[in-house]
Amino acid sequence: MKKPFVTQEQLQNIAAQYPTPFHLYDERGIRENARRLKAAFSWNPGFREYFAVKATPTPAILKLLREEGCGVDCSSLTELMMSERCGFGGEEIMFSSNDTPPEEFSMAHRLGATINLDDITHIDCLKETLGTLPETVSCRFNPGGVFSIGASKEGFQVMDNPGDAKYGFTREQLFEGFRRLKELGVKYFGLHSFLASNTLSNEYYPTLAGILFQLAADLKRETGCHIRFINLSGGVGVPYRPEQTANDIFAIGEGVRRQYESILVPAGMGDVAIFTELGRFMLAPYGCLVTRAIHEKHTYKEYIGVDACAADLMRPAMYGAYHHITVMGKEDAPCDHIYDVTGCLCENNDKFAVDRALPRIDMGDLLVIHDTGAHGHAMGYNYNGRLRSAEILLREDGSTELIRRAETPEDYFATVVW
Repeated sequence: MKKPFVTQEQLQNIAAQYPTPFHLYDERGIRENARRLKAAFSWNPGFREYFAVKATPTPAILKLLREEGCGVDCSSLTELMMSERCGFGGEEIMFSSNDTPPEEFSMAHRLGATINLDDITHIDCLKETLGTLPETVSCRFNPGGVFSIGASKEGFQVMDNPGDAKYGFTREQLFEGFRRLKELGVKYFGLHSFLASNTLSNEYYPTLAGILFQLAADLKRETGCHIRFINLSGGVGVPYRPEQTANDIFAIGEGVRRQYESILVPAGMGDVAIFTELGRFMLAPYGCLVTRAIHEKHTYKEYIGVDACAADLMRPAMYGAYHHITVMGKEDAPCDHIYDVTGCLCENNDKFAVDRALPRIDMGDLLVIHDTGAHGHAMGYNYNGRLRSAEILLREDGSTELIRRAETPEDYFATVVW
């Protein structure tokens, strides 16, 4: 059974100060997880995590991660601007976008970010935009087809369809692109790929690493390009369901090390740095959406209405994604009631849970919706004129800090031209 990182007493005190709903983040958990990741890849002197800003574009969180030695992975002009305001610059920023407006390339270059190109046509676009090319350029690889490593010892299947994804160069385009970039004066190269999302297998990263390491060795041999780093991107997932087993980041790091020493070192590439771009793994378990039961309805089903809605957490409505729910104070009570837990939007998919077995819920109960630290508040919106909720950081000493205030009607209407 999943347990919240906050006690009922703590949450009652927080809710007395900040009205529900709100997203709550665990500083201690975030810092400890960042340190575990760094330790798991400490065998690689150049290792760096580039946190995927899209997952949690909250300045206080980005600053906290920077204190732990992380960089940022940006994919838009706004994310670049936010990262600059948070103190990131130069090689601390990886810019990986697609269908990229030229002004975004310009800003990334101004900040000294490492630019990761998504398509071979972007080479000329980048040159025309900047008038030159950076000393270091990275390219994103898409192998096409279906990617699968079969059933892992953890009992999960890792499968995705890169061939249906809009991202990345083909293998042939990659070799042509590296040669073209080298002719245009690029000195150092990076390689990047993302093949599967939210994998619950210790085998995914090592398998991906093996593919990219061999590709890098082939690129060096056939083009003579100096490959400085290989970016394994994201894809390492978290167990949203209580019966699922969490990834072992140390086993993952060790698996990548074995591939590195068996492929890159014999190829004379033992100086290549390893990068990651983990959003979900870094933050999801260390955030939750706190909401309160405000209505109950007894019709063809049993409904519990809460004061949060899909505007606060879109994933269940968008993907049918599972998020575990804890009824605070009833953690050990029997789950002998079947509920749909709903929000207030005029959409029937505005549900955090469907036919979920939970303890009896009484009006006023606080509910914790788990694993919203990534792709939670970030994906919020204003449908039905609903206002974005606050974000609160639970400090290591037990105190709380408001890190994003809730939207007000004044904020909402300020953007409208009347």
